[in-house]
Amino acid sequence: MADKIGDKVQSADWKLEKHVPVIECEEKVKADEWTAVKVSVGKDIDHPNTTEHHIMWIQAYFVPNGGKLAYDLGRFQFNAHGASGEGPNTGPVWTHNMAKFKFKTNKPGTLNAVSYCNIHGLWESSKKIAI
Repeated sequence: MADKIGDKVQSADWKLEKHVPVIECEEKVKADEWTAVKVSVGKDIDHPNTTEHHIMWIQAYFVPNGGKLAYDLGRFQFNAHGASGEGPNTGPVWTHNMAKFKFKTNKPGTLNAVSYCNIHGLWESSKKIAI
């Protein structure tokens, strides 16, 4: 039997592991009102941002309590990591692995974030949201 992708997703305490996405938002929100969310990787322990080692993307989801589906809130791509025709880490531009967005819901549930490191693979975290 083939491995499932879910078996490849890693998690840990973001205070101890630099690859785990950190979700910052209110834990209790008002139903149907926009809520600001910030997701970043490497909050307490910096994650490298070099041509050779970087975070490629962060994906955010919301799963209502008791819900069957995970709702896709957005994918945030980080494409510039200092690469250029002159070689690694010589380019004029880098992007930082942080995303801000707003969402609203009328049900409590869980925000999930998944990040992808080009060297160390998939990492996830979650945060409960109350109404």
